Amino acid sequence: MEAEKKVDNLPGDAKAPKERSTIEFPYLDEENAVQIAEGVHQVGGSGCDWDQLAAHVKQAAQGGGFRLRLICAKQFGLVQYDRGKITLTSLGLRIVDQQQQKAAKVEAFLQVELYKALYEKFRGSTLPPVAGLEREIATLGVARKQADKARQAFQRSAKYAGFFDFGPERLVAPSSGSTASPQDQPSDEESNTRNNGNYSANRGGDEGLHPFVRGLIDKLPPPETNWALVDRAKWLNTAANIFDLMYKEPVSSDEGINVKLEGKTLSIVKGKA
Repeated sequence: MEAEKKVDNLPGDAKAPKERSTIEFPYLDEENAVQIAEGVHQVGGSGCDWDQLAAHVKQAAQGGGFRLRLICAKQFGLVQYDRGKITLTSLGLRIVDQQQQKAAKVEAFLQVELYKALYEKFRGSTLPPVAGLEREIATLGVARKQADKARQAFQRSAKYAGFFDFGPERLVAPSSGSTASPQDQPSDEESNTRNNGNYSANRGGDEGLHPFVRGLIDKLPPPETNWALVDRAKWLNTAANIFDLMYKEPVSSDEGINVKLEGKTLSIVKGKA
């Protein structure tokens, strides 16, 4: 895009050749791009008219500020626009979904050519200080007189997307593990099962457990819910009986164990009930 790559000469320096950026970068940060995507979503779901979005964000539809925001959102891969229509891309739709937003922010950050180049160069290592970072940005193709603006937008975007979670001097891609994709979400049946008292959360790696033990775990109620002491005692007694069936005493003994409930105290003692 010529508009965002062109750099004017200094006043009175008519003989100096115009310096142009050879790598794409936004003048605004990723948070601004997400705000535009959210505006489109709020106005029309997956798309809306140019004038509608301008009114929603309280800017003039033909104004330079609004156009710059749209260009920024497009550079982050969130929107497309043509003939007065603005539509969300698949990435834009994911970034307005709270369950997918964390991973989408990371992906959007890396959509920007300059940001991806900086990430590839400094991933996991220490970023240079401001002056050094601006030199690197210029080396990658940003016009020198625009390196400061590019650097500021880059740092704000990196913080917003989570790349500075370990500090502003290190560019580390955040884990997207806490962002669940739709296929990772529990089904309605699984959710109902949990709510009805059978807690079978994603335990991971329990394939080797004895079926009796898996059954015990499945009977646990969800955390932060009520569980009567008498029911806890029953569960523990059942567990004790199952362990008697599954395991052997190192020394022969017929004492067994007993779960006792006294007032509000649960205790496990030797001896059968």
